[in-house]
Amino acid sequence: MPRVLRIINRLNLGGITYNVAYLSKYLQPEFETMIVSGIKLDSEESSDFILENLGLKATYLPEMRREISWKHDRAAYLKLKSIIKEFKPDIVHTHAAKAGTLGRLAAASCGVKVIVHTFHGHIFHSYFSPLKTKLFVQIERYLASKSTRIITISDIQKKEICEDFKICDSRKAAVIPLGFDLNRFRENQLEKRKSFRDQFKIADDEIAVGIIGRLTAIKNHDLFLRAFSHVLNKANKKTKAVIIGDGEDMQKMQQLCKELSLKYCEHNSVMAAADVIFTSWIKNVDWAIAGMDIIAMTSLNEGTPVSLIEAQAAGKPVLSTNVGGIENVVIKEVTGLLSPSQDVTLFSKHLLRLINDDLLRTKFSQNGWAQVGTKFHYSRLVEDVRKLYHQLLNQ
Repeated sequence: MPRVLRIINRLNLGGITYNVAYLSKYLQPEFETMIVSGIKLDSEESSDFILENLGLKATYLPEMRREISWKHDRAAYLKLKSIIKEFKPDIVHTHAAKAGTLGRLAAASCGVKVIVHTFHGHIFHSYFSPLKTKLFVQIERYLASKSTRIITISDIQKKEICEDFKICDSRKAAVIPLGFDLNRFRENQLEKRKSFRDQFKIADDEIAVGIIGRLTAIKNHDLFLRAFSHVLNKANKKTKAVIIGDGEDMQKMQQLCKELSLKYCEHNSVMAAADVIFTSWIKNVDWAIAGMDIIAMTSLNEGTPVSLIEAQAAGKPVLSTNVGGIENVVIKEVTGLLSPSQDVTLFSKHLLRLINDDLLRTKFSQNGWAQVGTKFHYSRLVEDVRKLYHQLLNQ
Protein backbone atom coordinates (compact mmCIF):
# COMPACT_ATOMS: atom_id res chain seq x y z
CA MET A 1 0.00 0.00 0.00
CA PRO A 2 1.55 3.37 -1.02
CA ARG A 3 2.06 5.83 1.82
CA VAL A 4 1.21 9.55 1.57
CA LEU A 5 2.52 12.18 3.96
CA ARG A 6 0.11 15.12 3.69
CA ILE A 7 1.40 18.40 5.13
CA ILE A 8 -0.84 21.44 5.68
CA ASN A 9 -0.05 24.93 7.00
CA ARG A 10 -2.68 24.77 9.73
CA LEU A 11 -6.12 23.29 10.34
CA ASN A 12 -8.15 26.49 10.25
CA LEU A 13 -11.77 26.63 9.16
CA GLY A 14 -11.67 26.66 5.37
CA GLY A 15 -11.48 24.84 2.08
CA ILE A 16 -7.90 23.60 2.44
CA THR A 17 -8.75 21.67 5.60
CA TYR A 18 -11.82 20.09 4.01
CA ASN A 19 -9.82 18.98 0.99
CA VAL A 20 -7.00 17.54 3.08
CA ALA A 21 -9.62 15.66 5.11
CA TYR A 22 -11.54 14.30 2.10
CA LEU A 23 -8.38 13.14 0.34
CA SER A 24 -7.02 11.48 3.47
CA LYS A 25 -10.31 9.72 4.20
CA TYR A 26 -11.50 8.63 0.78
CA LEU A 27 -8.17 7.60 -0.74
CA GLN A 28 -8.18 4.87 1.92
CA PRO A 29 -7.56 1.96 1.89
CA GLU A 30 -5.72 2.33 -1.42
CA PHE A 31 -3.34 4.90 0.09
CA GLU A 32 -2.23 5.07 3.72
CA THR A 33 -2.09 8.71 4.78
CA MET A 34 -0.45 10.61 7.64
CA ILE A 35 -1.54 14.23 8.19
CA VAL A 36 0.91 16.76 9.61
CA SER A 37 -0.27 20.27 10.46
CA GLY A 38 1.05 23.50 11.86
CA ILE A 39 -0.89 25.49 14.44
CA LYS A 40 -3.70 27.92 13.68
CA LEU A 41 -3.77 31.62 14.53
CA ASP A 42 -5.53 32.72 17.71
CA SER A 43 -8.01 34.70 15.59
CA GLU A 44 -9.02 31.62 13.58
CA GLU A 45 -11.66 29.04 14.42
CA SER A 46 -10.33 25.52 14.87
CA SER A 47 -11.42 22.94 12.34
CA ASP A 48 -10.32 19.85 14.25
CA PHE A 49 -13.96 18.76 14.11
CA ILE A 50 -13.69 18.27 10.34
CA LEU A 51 -11.06 15.56 10.83
CA GLU A 52 -12.80 14.11 13.88
CA ASN A 53 -16.10 13.71 12.00
CA LEU A 54 -14.26 11.60 9.41
CA GLY A 55 -12.37 9.55 11.99
CA LEU A 56 -9.03 11.20 11.18
CA LYS A 57 -6.21 12.47 13.36
CA ALA A 58 -3.34 14.85 12.69
CA THR A 59 0.18 15.17 14.02
CA TYR A 60 0.78 18.78 15.05
CA LEU A 61 4.00 20.75 14.73
CA PRO A 62 3.80 23.79 17.05
CA GLU A 63 6.95 25.13 15.36
CA MET A 64 5.24 25.36 11.94
CA ARG A 65 3.65 28.79 12.13
CA ARG A 66 2.34 31.32 9.67
CA GLU A 67 4.99 33.97 10.31
CA ILE A 68 8.55 33.56 9.05
CA SER A 69 10.94 32.65 11.86
CA TRP A 70 14.41 31.14 11.40
CA LYS A 71 14.22 29.44 14.79
CA HIS A 72 10.73 27.94 14.40
CA ASP A 73 11.02 27.16 10.68
CA ARG A 74 14.30 25.30 11.15
CA ALA A 75 12.84 23.30 14.05
CA ALA A 76 9.77 22.40 11.96
CA TYR A 77 11.98 21.41 9.01
CA LEU A 78 14.05 19.08 11.18
CA LYS A 79 10.92 17.52 12.68
CA LEU A 80 9.49 16.95 9.20
CA LYS A 81 12.71 15.20 8.17
CA SER A 82 12.42 12.97 11.22
CA ILE A 83 8.79 12.15 10.41
CA ILE A 84 9.68 11.33 6.80
CA LYS A 85 12.49 9.00 7.85
CA GLU A 86 10.19 7.18 10.27
CA PHE A 87 7.00 7.07 8.14
CA LYS A 88 8.83 6.40 4.84
CA PRO A 89 6.22 7.91 2.51
CA ASP A 90 6.08 7.11 -1.19
CA ILE A 91 4.50 10.53 -1.77
CA VAL A 92 4.83 13.80 0.12
CA HIS A 93 1.95 16.14 -0.76
CA THR A 94 2.08 19.68 0.64
CA HIS A 95 -0.75 22.20 0.77
CA ALA A 96 -0.22 26.01 0.78
CA ALA A 97 2.91 28.13 1.20
CA LYS A 98 4.58 27.41 4.56
CA ALA A 99 3.88 23.66 4.42
CA GLY A 100 4.98 23.70 0.79
CA THR A 101 8.31 25.31 1.63
CA LEU A 102 9.32 23.25 4.66
CA GLY A 103 7.69 20.03 3.46
CA ARG A 104 9.24 20.02 0.01
CA LEU A 105 12.69 20.91 1.32
CA ALA A 106 12.49 18.10 3.87
CA ALA A 107 11.14 15.61 1.32
CA ALA A 108 13.86 16.45 -1.23
CA SER A 109 16.55 16.19 1.43
CA CYS A 110 15.28 12.73 2.40
CA GLY A 111 15.13 11.51 -1.20
CA VAL A 112 11.35 11.10 -1.47
CA LYS A 113 10.68 10.14 -5.09
CA VAL A 114 7.26 11.78 -5.56
CA ILE A 115 6.78 15.33 -4.22
CA VAL A 116 3.49 17.09 -4.97
CA HIS A 117 2.47 20.63 -4.01
CA THR A 118 -0.97 22.24 -4.27
CA PHE A 119 -1.28 26.02 -4.68
CA HIS A 120 -4.59 26.74 -2.91
CA GLY A 121 -3.94 30.39 -3.63
CA HIS A 122 -0.76 32.39 -4.04
CA ILE A 123 0.94 35.39 -2.46
CA PHE A 124 2.35 36.94 -5.62
CA HIS A 125 0.21 40.08 -5.52
CA SER A 126 -1.74 42.17 -2.98
CA TYR A 127 0.08 40.67 0.02
CA PHE A 128 3.62 42.06 0.18
CA SER A 129 5.92 44.77 -1.19
CA PRO A 130 7.31 44.29 -4.74
CA LEU A 131 10.75 43.39 -3.35
CA LYS A 132 9.42 40.76 -0.94
CA THR A 133 7.09 39.41 -3.63
CA LYS A 134 10.04 39.00 -6.02
CA LEU A 135 11.88 37.04 -3.32
CA PHE A 136 8.90 34.71 -2.80
CA VAL A 137 8.63 34.13 -6.55
CA GLN A 138 12.31 33.08 -6.65
CA ILE A 139 11.79 30.74 -3.68
CA GLU A 140 8.76 29.12 -5.32
CA ARG A 141 10.68 28.60 -8.57
CA TYR A 142 13.38 26.78 -6.63
CA LEU A 143 10.82 24.67 -4.76
CA ALA A 144 9.05 23.83 -8.02
CA SER A 145 12.35 22.43 -9.33
CA LYS A 146 12.28 20.01 -6.40
CA SER A 147 8.67 19.01 -7.07
CA THR A 148 7.42 16.13 -9.19
CA ARG A 149 4.11 17.84 -9.89
CA ILE A 150 2.50 21.21 -9.11
CA ILE A 151 -1.29 21.25 -8.67
CA THR A 152 -3.27 24.42 -9.35
CA ILE A 153 -6.94 24.61 -8.46
CA SER A 154 -8.16 26.44 -11.57
CA ASP A 155 -7.16 27.13 -15.16
CA ILE A 156 -6.77 30.81 -14.31
CA GLN A 157 -4.42 30.00 -11.44
CA LYS A 158 -2.37 27.70 -13.67
CA LYS A 159 -1.90 30.55 -16.13
CA GLU A 160 -0.76 32.85 -13.31
CA ILE A 161 1.63 30.26 -11.86
CA CYS A 162 3.10 29.04 -15.15
CA GLU A 163 2.89 32.01 -17.52
CA ASP A 164 2.63 35.20 -15.46
CA PHE A 165 5.04 34.32 -12.64
CA LYS A 166 6.91 31.49 -14.41
CA ILE A 167 7.05 29.29 -11.31
CA CYS A 168 7.27 26.14 -13.43
CA ASP A 169 6.74 24.83 -16.93
CA SER A 170 3.09 24.21 -17.72
CA ARG A 171 3.90 20.54 -18.42
CA LYS A 172 4.75 20.10 -14.73
CA ALA A 173 1.40 21.56 -13.60
CA ALA A 174 -1.95 19.79 -13.29
CA VAL A 175 -5.30 21.49 -12.75
CA ILE A 176 -7.39 19.77 -10.06
CA PRO A 177 -10.27 21.90 -8.71
CA LEU A 178 -11.26 21.68 -5.06
CA GLY A 179 -14.04 19.35 -3.93
CA PHE A 180 -16.58 19.48 -1.10
CA ASP A 181 -19.59 17.75 0.40
CA LEU A 182 -22.13 20.08 -1.18
CA ASN A 183 -25.31 18.07 -0.55
CA ARG A 184 -25.70 19.51 2.96
CA PHE A 185 -26.19 22.96 1.45
CA ARG A 186 -29.40 21.74 -0.23
CA GLU A 187 -30.92 19.98 2.78
CA ASN A 188 -33.54 21.44 5.18
CA GLN A 189 -33.00 24.94 3.87
CA LEU A 190 -36.27 26.42 5.11
CA GLU A 191 -35.72 25.15 8.64
CA LYS A 192 -32.12 26.38 8.65
CA ARG A 193 -33.16 29.77 7.27
CA LYS A 194 -35.77 30.31 9.98
CA SER A 195 -33.42 29.14 12.74
CA PHE A 196 -30.57 31.42 11.62
CA ARG A 197 -32.80 34.45 11.19
CA ASP A 198 -34.51 33.91 14.53
CA GLN A 199 -31.14 33.76 16.29
CA PHE A 200 -29.82 36.93 14.64
CA LYS A 201 -33.15 38.80 14.62
CA ILE A 202 -33.42 39.14 10.85
CA ALA A 203 -37.01 39.57 9.67
CA ASP A 204 -38.28 37.32 6.91
CA ASP A 205 -38.89 40.27 4.56
CA GLU A 206 -35.37 41.69 5.02
CA ILE A 207 -32.66 41.01 2.43
CA ALA A 208 -29.64 39.53 4.21
CA VAL A 209 -26.32 40.04 2.41
CA GLY A 210 -23.59 37.79 3.82
CA ILE A 211 -19.82 37.82 3.45
CA ILE A 212 -17.78 34.90 4.82
CA GLY A 213 -14.08 34.85 5.66
CA ARG A 214 -11.28 35.99 7.91
CA LEU A 215 -11.32 39.72 8.67
CA THR A 216 -7.95 40.61 7.20
CA ALA A 217 -6.66 43.09 4.63
CA ILE A 218 -6.61 40.68 1.66
CA LYS A 219 -10.36 40.00 2.06
CA ASN A 220 -11.05 43.75 1.75
CA HIS A 221 -14.19 43.95 3.93
CA ASP A 222 -13.70 47.72 3.71
CA LEU A 223 -15.13 47.61 0.16
CA PHE A 224 -18.08 45.52 1.31
CA LEU A 225 -19.07 47.94 4.08
CA ARG A 226 -18.63 51.05 1.90
CA ALA A 227 -20.78 49.54 -0.85
CA PHE A 228 -23.41 48.47 1.66
CA SER A 229 -23.58 51.97 3.14
CA HIS A 230 -24.06 53.40 -0.37
CA VAL A 231 -27.13 51.28 -1.10
CA LEU A 232 -28.74 50.97 2.33
CA ASN A 233 -31.06 53.94 1.88
CA LYS A 234 -31.54 53.45 -1.87
CA ALA A 235 -32.81 49.85 -1.79
CA ASN A 236 -36.52 49.21 -2.12
CA LYS A 237 -36.33 46.55 0.62
CA LYS A 238 -35.06 46.49 4.19
CA THR A 239 -31.51 45.13 4.10
CA LYS A 240 -28.93 43.80 6.56
CA ALA A 241 -25.25 42.98 6.16
CA VAL A 242 -24.00 39.84 7.91
CA ILE A 243 -20.23 39.48 8.39
CA ILE A 244 -19.35 35.86 9.17
CA GLY A 245 -15.83 35.39 10.48
CA ASP A 246 -13.25 37.01 12.72
CA GLY A 247 -9.69 38.26 12.49
CA GLU A 248 -7.21 41.03 13.12
CA ASP A 249 -9.33 43.65 11.29
CA MET A 250 -12.44 43.21 13.49
CA GLN A 251 -11.98 46.47 15.40
CA LYS A 252 -11.03 48.31 12.22
CA MET A 253 -14.25 47.17 10.53
CA GLN A 254 -16.35 48.15 13.52
CA GLN A 255 -14.71 51.58 13.54
CA LEU A 256 -15.53 51.90 9.82
CA CYS A 257 -19.17 51.11 10.61
CA LYS A 258 -19.18 54.07 12.99
CA GLU A 259 -17.61 56.33 10.37
CA LEU A 260 -20.24 55.24 7.83
CA SER A 261 -23.08 55.69 10.37
CA LEU A 262 -23.93 51.99 10.19
CA LYS A 263 -25.45 50.55 13.36
CA TYR A 264 -23.72 47.26 14.18
CA CYS A 265 -23.89 44.50 16.77
CA GLU A 266 -21.98 41.36 17.64
CA HIS A 267 -23.23 37.79 17.97
CA ASN A 268 -23.52 38.01 21.77
CA SER A 269 -25.60 41.21 21.75
CA VAL A 270 -27.83 40.99 18.68
CA MET A 271 -30.08 43.97 17.97
CA ALA A 272 -32.98 43.86 15.52
CA ALA A 273 -32.23 47.49 14.60
CA ALA A 274 -28.63 46.79 13.56
CA ASP A 275 -27.60 47.39 9.95
CA VAL A 276 -24.52 45.14 10.26
CA ILE A 277 -24.21 41.92 12.27
CA PHE A 278 -20.79 40.49 13.17
CA THR A 279 -21.46 36.80 13.86
CA SER A 280 -17.85 35.69 14.50
CA TRP A 281 -16.96 32.20 13.21
CA ILE A 282 -19.77 29.76 12.45
CA LYS A 283 -18.85 26.10 12.06
CA ASN A 284 -22.09 24.92 10.45
CA VAL A 285 -21.78 27.30 7.52
CA ASP A 286 -24.63 25.56 5.64
CA TRP A 287 -26.96 26.89 8.38
CA ALA A 288 -25.59 30.41 7.95
CA ILE A 289 -25.78 30.43 4.13
CA ALA A 290 -29.37 29.16 4.28
CA GLY A 291 -30.21 32.33 6.21
CA MET A 292 -28.79 34.62 3.53
CA ASP A 293 -30.33 36.03 0.34
CA ILE A 294 -27.06 37.10 -1.30
CA ILE A 295 -23.47 35.97 -0.70
CA ALA A 296 -20.75 38.53 -1.38
CA MET A 297 -16.95 38.51 -1.67
CA THR A 298 -14.63 41.51 -1.99
CA SER A 299 -11.16 39.89 -1.95
CA LEU A 300 -8.09 41.42 -3.57
CA ASN A 301 -6.71 37.96 -4.40
CA GLU A 302 -8.34 34.51 -4.36
CA GLY A 303 -7.59 30.98 -5.49
CA THR A 304 -10.89 29.15 -5.51
CA PRO A 305 -13.31 30.85 -3.09
CA VAL A 306 -15.07 28.17 -1.05
CA SER A 307 -17.90 30.38 0.16
CA LEU A 308 -18.96 31.16 -3.42
CA ILE A 309 -19.03 27.45 -4.30
CA GLU A 310 -21.12 26.74 -1.22
CA ALA A 311 -23.40 29.70 -1.97
CA GLN A 312 -24.21 28.39 -5.44
CA ALA A 313 -24.77 24.88 -4.07
CA ALA A 314 -27.33 26.42 -1.70
CA GLY A 315 -28.94 28.34 -4.55
CA LYS A 316 -27.79 31.79 -3.43
CA PRO A 317 -26.91 34.54 -5.93
CA VAL A 318 -23.30 35.72 -5.79
CA LEU A 319 -21.78 39.20 -5.82
CA SER A 320 -17.99 39.33 -6.07
CA THR A 321 -14.88 41.13 -7.18
CA ASN A 322 -13.41 39.46 -10.27
CA VAL A 323 -9.99 38.34 -9.03
CA GLY A 324 -7.92 35.14 -9.13
CA GLY A 325 -9.94 32.07 -10.00
CA ILE A 326 -13.39 33.64 -9.47
CA GLU A 327 -14.44 33.21 -13.11
CA ASN A 328 -13.73 29.48 -12.84
CA VAL A 329 -16.34 29.36 -10.08
CA VAL A 330 -18.97 32.01 -10.85
CA ILE A 331 -20.59 32.49 -14.27
CA LYS A 332 -21.11 36.19 -14.87
CA GLU A 333 -24.80 37.12 -15.32
CA VAL A 334 -25.75 33.44 -14.86
CA THR A 335 -25.01 32.69 -11.21
CA GLY A 336 -23.77 36.09 -10.07
CA LEU A 337 -22.45 39.57 -10.77
CA LEU A 338 -18.73 40.40 -10.93
CA SER A 339 -16.91 43.72 -10.75
CA PRO A 340 -13.25 44.79 -10.92
CA SER A 341 -11.25 44.79 -7.70
CA GLN A 342 -11.57 48.01 -5.66
CA ASP A 343 -14.41 49.38 -7.85
CA VAL A 344 -16.79 50.42 -5.08
CA THR A 345 -19.08 52.25 -7.54
CA LEU A 346 -19.79 49.21 -9.73
CA PHE A 347 -19.89 46.83 -6.75
CA SER A 348 -22.50 49.11 -5.14
CA LYS A 349 -24.49 49.24 -8.36
CA HIS A 350 -24.49 45.43 -8.59
CA LEU A 351 -25.48 45.07 -4.96
CA LEU A 352 -28.42 47.44 -5.38
CA ARG A 353 -29.49 45.59 -8.52
CA LEU A 354 -29.53 42.24 -6.72
CA ILE A 355 -31.39 43.61 -3.71
CA ASN A 356 -34.10 45.28 -5.81
CA ASP A 357 -34.57 42.62 -8.51
CA ASP A 358 -36.37 39.55 -7.14
CA LEU A 359 -36.47 37.85 -10.53
CA LEU A 360 -32.72 38.23 -11.04
CA ARG A 361 -31.98 36.69 -7.64
CA THR A 362 -34.32 33.80 -8.46
CA LYS A 363 -32.64 33.25 -11.85
CA PHE A 364 -29.17 33.11 -10.32
CA SER A 365 -30.42 30.83 -7.55
CA GLN A 366 -31.83 28.32 -10.02
CA ASN A 367 -28.56 28.15 -11.95
CA GLY A 368 -26.23 27.61 -9.00
CA TRP A 369 -26.35 23.84 -8.48
CA ALA A 370 -25.78 23.07 -12.17
CA GLN A 371 -22.57 25.12 -12.00
CA VAL A 372 -21.00 23.53 -8.91
CA GLY A 373 -22.81 20.28 -8.06
CA THR A 374 -20.53 17.93 -9.98
CA LYS A 375 -17.53 20.10 -10.79
CA PHE A 376 -16.72 20.79 -7.13
CA HIS A 377 -17.83 17.56 -5.43
CA TYR A 378 -15.28 15.75 -3.27
CA SER A 379 -15.74 12.45 -5.15
CA ARG A 380 -14.38 14.10 -8.31
CA LEU A 381 -11.47 15.57 -6.34
CA VAL A 382 -10.54 12.19 -4.85
CA GLU A 383 -10.66 10.43 -8.23
CA ASP A 384 -8.52 13.11 -9.89
CA VAL A 385 -5.84 12.87 -7.21
CA ARG A 386 -5.95 9.06 -7.17
CA LYS A 387 -5.22 8.96 -10.90
CA LEU A 388 -2.42 11.50 -10.52
CA TYR A 389 -0.76 9.54 -7.70
CA HIS A 390 -0.77 6.33 -9.71
CA GLN A 391 0.58 8.12 -12.76
CA LEU A 392 3.46 9.61 -10.76
CA LEU A 393 4.26 6.37 -8.92
CA ASN A 394 4.39 4.45 -12.19
CA GLN A 395 6.75 6.87 -13.93
